[in-house]
Amino acid sequence: MSAGGAFGGNRGLRPVPPEKGVFPLDHMHECDLEKKEYVNCLKSAGYQSERCRGFSKKYLECRMQRNLMAKQDLSELGFGKEFDVEASEQSNDKADLGDKTIAS
Repeated sequence: MSAGGAFGGNRGLRPVPPEKGVFPLDHMHECDLEKKEYVNCLKSAGYQSERCRGFSKKYLECRMQRNLMAKQDLSELGFGKEFDVEASEQSNDKADLGDKTIAS
């Protein structure tokens, strides 16, 4: 049998806490709508998360508003100004497509 034990591993090392701290579960289902929208987007986009960044942002904002995670600047979570530019370009592209289909 090894000296570390089956489940304990090396007992001399101290565990390192997560970088962001505790991430409480949403027991009251306060952000279920946002979560479901994000998961549905992932499924329909073939699990390409960059296409669902808007839903991800909404979900994180919901969690912050309801104290399910620490409030943090979204730019620190990967939602900087370039994300806002991409989102506005995508909405403009969709509007352009809508105009073309109506005109046809």
